[in-house]
Amino acid sequence: MKSLIDLWCISAEELAEWCHTCTTQDIKTVRRRIKHEGFSFLTITLPDFGKEFEKALDRGYVDLRDFRPFKLARKGPNPYMVPAFLQGFMRQVFDEVSGRVLPTANIDCIFAIRQLTNLFAKIELPCSDSRVTRAMQAYVECEKELEAWESTVPSELLQSFGRTSRLLFADVCTAMDSYIYSGAIQPAHGPGSTADGLVGNNKFRMPQWTQRLESIFPYGEYCLPSWRYWYLQDQIEFLEPGNEMPVKVISVPKTLRSPRVIAMEPSYMQYMQQGILRRLVLELEDPEELCSNFLGFTDQVPNRDLAREGSLTGQLATLDLKEASDRVPYLLVKLIMENHPWFSAAVDATRSSRAEISELGLCIPNLRKFASMGSALCFPFEAMVFLIIVLMGISNAKGRPLTRSFLNELRGNVRVYGDDIIVPTDCVISVIDHLEAFGFKVNDRKSFWNGKFRESCGGDFYAGEDVTPVRLKKEFPQSRKDGSKVRALVEFRNRLYLRGLWKTASWLDERISVLLKGHYPIVEPTSPAIGRRSFLPYVTERLDGETHAPRVRAYTLRPVIKGPSISDVPALLKCLASPVLQEDPQHLERSGRPVVVGTKLRWVAPF
Repeated sequence: MKSLIDLWCISAEELAEWCHTCTTQDIKTVRRRIKHEGFSFLTITLPDFGKEFEKALDRGYVDLRDFRPFKLARKGPNPYMVPAFLQGFMRQVFDEVSGRVLPTANIDCIFAIRQLTNLFAKIELPCSDSRVTRAMQAYVECEKELEAWESTVPSELLQSFGRTSRLLFADVCTAMDSYIYSGAIQPAHGPGSTADGLVGNNKFRMPQWTQRLESIFPYGEYCLPSWRYWYLQDQIEFLEPGNEMPVKVISVPKTLRSPRVIAMEPSYMQYMQQGILRRLVLELEDPEELCSNFLGFTDQVPNRDLAREGSLTGQLATLDLKEASDRVPYLLVKLIMENHPWFSAAVDATRSSRAEISELGLCIPNLRKFASMGSALCFPFEAMVFLIIVLMGISNAKGRPLTRSFLNELRGNVRVYGDDIIVPTDCVISVIDHLEAFGFKVNDRKSFWNGKFRESCGGDFYAGEDVTPVRLKKEFPQSRKDGSKVRALVEFRNRLYLRGLWKTASWLDERISVLLKGHYPIVEPTSPAIGRRSFLPYVTERLDGETHAPRVRAYTLRPVIKGPSISDVPALLKCLASPVLQEDPQHLERSGRPVVVGTKLRWVAPF
């Protein structure tokens, strides 16, 4: 922990130089409170300070209820509005008496406050057992709320949802109908863990299949290299709906405040979900499709550009939702596909309807949500649902029916990437009302439309200026053998350097160089070496004996992947099903995510 505290302090000192202030008292406060409160001060309390700071920027002034865990800069009958903590920066953003945002708020100070409060906000550390239990209980509570919503939602609202869905996605669904009917779906396995415990190459053995999948995606067509091997179906267990394996609900690190809850799908479900996903995303992002102007799945840059524009003009708002994936009802997804029987049947066959939560010792027998994070189809369908509801809200706010001409007018003003939503500011209230009418919860702490601050898809902006903090994602490595942490630390250092925090980057360079035994050269971002970015050119240490190309001595990642190996029919299926993925000549002997990532010292290209 000492290294992390030192990192915060050196960052505070450098940012103080940027902003012509002093952080001596701030550093003393941090050291004192960490001593009494522990690491949670850096990972929970400071990020909360940062969120209240962002809302104050959006509101236009500081409220006395803000920053309560911190004392004010001056007490008495007429106290200052800004807290004593980080007051050297705060006084250059807010008027300390009235608390209002200054017309000439210092952008560097805004970045400094966000950097110092968010430095450890997303460090990947396991939460306490009590926080994991609360997250699981929230998952169950969400199911109950969806059930209650389904019993009370007005039919007129669902009819309007269906009409808007047909306007946006009828052509996409028709194309998907055709692809599924003609057998043009190409399935694939993902690299992650599965509910049935199959990993790597073992996923291509697939000893189980479901009767629901068989009705749309016959095992012989999608899991055998050809019908020459039809006899192998006798060795497969075809599961009836009541005997299907449920998804396993687990937690993975997100923040120390709360973990991310995901659901591991059985390998046979994930296999066909990936196939549908590939084709669906291609259709949704087809430039000829009307919906492609408002949705994104592979590129976050359009959302960031619109967030920057919104912070500059004030005409665009950024919205964020709570528990977005777990609140998408299957009822709405079925409405999107109601006139497309093959597409609807395929999505239903690849959807798990039960969930097992081992931490709570219970099983949910009939899920109301469409799917949790972990399903390959969760992301595209939640975006489709959100876009429909957002446009319904805009139509209501503008008093105009949704037509193709009206949608063309909205191009460049509406964008959905997962649960990151951008809408016109004058339609925000109506959009929020519609989202809440469909059972969704808007995250007030991460939604902005009043002031000059906006955030979307990892890009944060104030008055058109980038104020995105550089966050540390992993703890400092204890050994260079821990390749993933070494690489994460070097990437963090490089982001600091490119952001202009050169003193902090130099402080990290000293420690990284010792860790890597001095083999820490300047390299380009395309180099395989674990090296540092610089505005100075790389220095050639020797020339390759055959090509005479520049080489540097540096550490590279060495992922250790253990089996299992496959041969015969599963190997043939893998080669035929995913030919573009077989870059590793030994992929039939080892496959999947590495069990450990080490490092190796090599001569490599610096570019």
